[in-house]
Amino acid sequence: MTTLLEQVKAAVAGHAERSRPTGFGFALAESVSQLDAEAWDGLTAGGSFFLSRRYLSALEAAAPTNLSPRCALLYKGRRPVAAVSCQLVKVKGARLLVAGNLASWGQHAAAFAPGVAPAELWPGVAEALYRIRRAERLSGRTDFVLVKDVPEGDAGVGALRRFGYRPIATDPDMVLDLRPEWRNFADYLAGLQSKYRSAIRGVDKKLAAAGCTVSPLADVAGEALRLQTLYRQVLEASRVHPVELPAAYWPALAEAAGPDLKMTGVYRDGSLLGFAATVRDGDTAVAYYLGYERALRDELPLYFRLLHANIEAALSWGCRRVSFGRTCLEPKAQLGAKPVPTNLWARHPNPLVNGVVRTFYGAVPHGEAPDRDPFKA
Repeated sequence: MTTLLEQVKAAVAGHAERSRPTGFGFALAESVSQLDAEAWDGLTAGGSFFLSRRYLSALEAAAPTNLSPRCALLYKGRRPVAAVSCQLVKVKGARLLVAGNLASWGQHAAAFAPGVAPAELWPGVAEALYRIRRAERLSGRTDFVLVKDVPEGDAGVGALRRFGYRPIATDPDMVLDLRPEWRNFADYLAGLQSKYRSAIRGVDKKLAAAGCTVSPLADVAGEALRLQTLYRQVLEASRVHPVELPAAYWPALAEAAGPDLKMTGVYRDGSLLGFAATVRDGDTAVAYYLGYERALRDELPLYFRLLHANIEAALSWGCRRVSFGRTCLEPKAQLGAKPVPTNLWARHPNPLVNGVVRTFYGAVPHGEAPDRDPFKA
């Protein structure tokens, strides 16, 4: 058990470390286009689509009204060693600096150079966030600094503790691991226990009986306003939505992702009743955004069919897993998804307020995923 004196010494040492430069060089920008393209591409190549220049440029062109992008490159000497993507966002009167992406989930805060230990680079990320926050003082106070969606046990992220950050458990990402023998959706169905398989087939039968069809949605630009209407119906029903994507986001996403985006629509009498957007992110299929007519939710199983479309897309690409995100845990568990714990690392710029902030966030409940095993032994 640490003594009061030891705690004071640790606090003083921590303050001293936070107050001196980490030794990295920094290039800070309000747009990814203002940074060295070759350096950014070299650091993010083979990483997440959501850290790529083509995606970040699309998001900049169609950003939520309360969100402004910021980004940075970290250098060790002349060598670029980390790319950092973050966002300034205003929510309910507060101004937050978020490392990561409020329009996605996953560790989309930073990409690191190969051969450099993440524990060496996370302190540089912390300093980059400090420098960005300081640079923004002319435009207003930043109330909180967050590092979003870091997987539990992520290598080296614990170095953020020395800079006043603390992890806060969030709802888990529900991830479905796809077996190598599943080549298509029929193979996936064959691997399910009969009651789960029957439930999925029942969804198709109910939609067919109601005159609904399911097909790819090819003209994203032409359907942008309809997509926005359906997306907003789901967004407004969610308990947390710090940003709202504009209608222009959907065609911008389609152009940036190209063949790595599959849009699936559920139609009746020529009208789009629901859509699912699935993004290929390496060997992971991200069950990205969906939208549907919520007024029909008691009549038609639209939401469940859209989840199935995510699995179909993943299998068509040969992906190894589907990342379903953090909402509606029970339906995703019934499809075989398992929880992957993630943390939000939070810090208030004023050290005196940090304890209060941690207590507040620590008291926020997060969903516990149900334990389901729908597959045959």
